[in-house]
Amino acid sequence: MSIVYFDTSALAKWYLPEKRSDDVEVFLRENGPVHISGLTVVEMRSLLSRRRREGHVDAKSEARAFATFEEDIRKGFLICHTLPADLPRGAASLISILPDVPLRTLDALHLAMAREIDAQVIATADNVMADAGKGMEIDIVWFGE
Repeated sequence: MSIVYFDTSALAKWYLPEKRSDDVEVFLRENGPVHISGLTVVEMRSLLSRRRREGHVDAKSEARAFATFEEDIRKGFLICHTLPADLPRGAASLISILPDVPLRTLDALHLAMAREIDAQVIATADNVMADAGKGMEIDIVWFGE
């Protein structure tokens, strides 16, 4: 079975009702468990908080979504990898290897993590992440709009 690394942009669709949430649900049920990193935990917390501040979810829904996310990690439905000490070096290397892709810091770190765990697939809703993954010759599952 392929190792699938889920980017936060796609994973959020599992916890919040968004366009393509149904597609993410089907994919996760058919391909789980999937892999994430400690970076995903921070990004998910930030994303949920931002959605609350923007008025898309209330505080109770925010807390419930994050608790469900944490429970999915505890149950092993999401395999959460710790960030290795040399991950920043790997991310910097990717920025050099993919000079025409406008990689942002967090995207580069996610991609370096995917490479670190030998992921064959990256699931994302982020165009830049998808372009970089293709440049790394990793299969992309696209959940964008």
